[in-house]
Amino acid sequence: MIVGLGNPGRRYERTPHNAGFAVVDTLAGRMGAALRKSWRFNAVIGEGRSGGEKIILVQPRTFMNLSGNAVAAIARRKGVAPGDIMVILDDAALPEGEIRVRGRGSSGGHKGLQSIMDCLGSQEMTRIRIGIGRGPDDRPLVDHVLTRLSDSDWAVFRPVFDLAADAAAHVLEHGLDSAMNKYNGKPGIKGETPLK
Repeated sequence: MIVGLGNPGRRYERTPHNAGFAVVDTLAGRMGAALRKSWRFNAVIGEGRSGGEKIILVQPRTFMNLSGNAVAAIARRKGVAPGDIMVILDDAALPEGEIRVRGRGSSGGHKGLQSIMDCLGSQEMTRIRIGIGRGPDDRPLVDHVLTRLSDSDWAVFRPVFDLAADAAAHVLEHGLDSAMNKYNGKPGIKGETPLK
């Protein structure tokens, strides 16, 4: 199961905090998976395949801090163990456009990931973090992560979402260690980023 984190609603579209949603959209397009709203799980869900294996794609439609409620309910229903879950999320501690793949560990202060770990009672899920930086020094972090980007600025991040989707596919096909060696620290944006 691949989970992309974000906040629901038009107000939060194209904000740095919704990078996980964007990557799941990218993966769904590549897999030919239709993403549909599930009222039962309060999430958008689709099913695709990778290497002959069924992949469940998830965008929780709870707000970020409650992401674990939807993820845990789907995991229980579908019989998915925490170790078979990959979470894709934004990370203000990483430079803009950089991605980092890792296995188990702490949430790093990300409340969406922490909610998932709390609800599953585990830290075993794989995670792909997408660097969004901390923004200008004079802007509170919450404003930085929730500021809606223009069409042109959002387009600058397209290669980052593609890179994160590549990394997710690599984990599925070649394993976590190989993906970490290939993608960690690799920049997805060339030149100046729009979040400075």
